[in-house]
Amino acid sequence: TNPWVNSYKRLNEGYEAPQHVTWARADRSALVRVPNARPGKRDSSRVEYRAVDAACNPYLAFSLMLAAGLKGIEQGLELPEESHHSAGEQTGNPRPLPKTLAEALSEAERSELVRETLGDHIFEWFLRNRWSEWEEYSRQVTAFERERYLPIW
Repeated sequence: TNPWVNSYKRLNEGYEAPQHVTWARADRSALVRVPNARPGKRDSSRVEYRAVDAACNPYLAFSLMLAAGLKGIEQGLELPEESHHSAGEQTGNPRPLPKTLAEALSEAERSELVRETLGDHIFEWFLRNRWSEWEEYSRQVTAFERERYLPIW
């Protein structure tokens, strides 16, 4: 759901964007939020996945989210404890979200669910293209680096 190198800049402390794999009813920093339905308005129930970047392919993102949910139902997986903390104040040991595109791609490569859901062709194509972008990005010298480090020399 975060396909570009810049997708990860907002998933840092100081924002309400999620940083950990958590769920909650009220915690806006949770990865998945399930707000309470309004009394008498069961149709207002919803689930929010809060890490989606606008650059993602919605067809791939929704396919993967649905596949993950169905797998959890089929295997009878239990939800972890609900998060009751505000942004940046997680307690316990929730798993952190990837901080970079490279971390996310490494996770995706290890995921049987991602491969099965996307199929081998799209899985390989997507990873090849995203790794190519990461490698190109990693070779760039940015204005930040020039301004910060050039004066030292």
